[in-house]
Amino acid sequence: MTIATAPGKVILLGEHAVVYGRPAIAVPVWQVVATAEVVDRADGAGCLIVARDLDRELWLREHDATEPLTLVTRLALAQLSLPPDPDWTITVYSEIPMASGLGSGAALSTALVRALFAHAGQPAAPETVSAIVYESERIYHGTPSGIDNTVIAYGAPIWFVKDQPPAPFRPPAPFTLVIAHTGVASPTRETVGAVRAAWQADTKRYTARFDAIAALVTAGRGAIQRGDWPLLGMLMDENQALLEELDVSSLELERLIGVARGAGALGAKLSGGGRGGNMIALVDETAAEPVAEALRAAGAAQVVVTTVT
Repeated sequence: MTIATAPGKVILLGEHAVVYGRPAIAVPVWQVVATAEVVDRADGAGCLIVARDLDRELWLREHDATEPLTLVTRLALAQLSLPPDPDWTITVYSEIPMASGLGSGAALSTALVRALFAHAGQPAAPETVSAIVYESERIYHGTPSGIDNTVIAYGAPIWFVKDQPPAPFRPPAPFTLVIAHTGVASPTRETVGAVRAAWQADTKRYTARFDAIAALVTAGRGAIQRGDWPLLGMLMDENQALLEELDVSSLELERLIGVARGAGALGAKLSGGGRGGNMIALVDETAAEPVAEALRAAGAAQVVVTTVT
């Protein structure tokens, strides 16, 4: 058996504007992972993909490129110069809640690609994995920026600008995030589409908002490089205000954001598509558990504490 994993992710600053060529910063969340396993089958049995969490079994030969898992498998096999229907059973499963802003689809596809490369005995360069996984993101999200597949494939903090080479980085000192799920699904395809429609209807106003978000992201990069966590928290709060202006926030998100701030977070915002899914809070290490406990008490469906290194 060959096993590979991939982390979840959160966008620290810059979601939605990143679709329009502005920068964003995203970080992996290794506390929740997707896993793929590959085992050999009898000769002539063909390739079976078992999506455990979806309770689905997909024979590779029976599904086309509209199915993300079979698409990714076909692309990886082609990249590896392997037969199109190997005698393998591929099982995928995940700890990452779906439609939450944590990159569940990209993580599952990344784990799958890594497992296939490992089973074939070949190295999987992050840029190759990312390019393959991006094709599945187009099915999930319509017009993705590519940030999810990039940060998850690299497994490191990323400075990201669409259509430019990603810039992985390491902060000079670790910092801690508390992530809380509202329990409401975050339909990224829908929120991205809604923002696009609003931008088309009022291009000048939305372009100004995207530019304002870009300025916050650039300032956030400098704050991280200096280890200025109070400034980073303030920038996260400002980013949240701009996301509310883009109409991608929600009452559930704002309630948890307020709880986190009230419990001592340095800053908090939604992360991902919005209108549900997750919010993130930047905290001092000593405040992590009090903030997490306050979010649990406020009814968060899931709370994860992660340290970014």
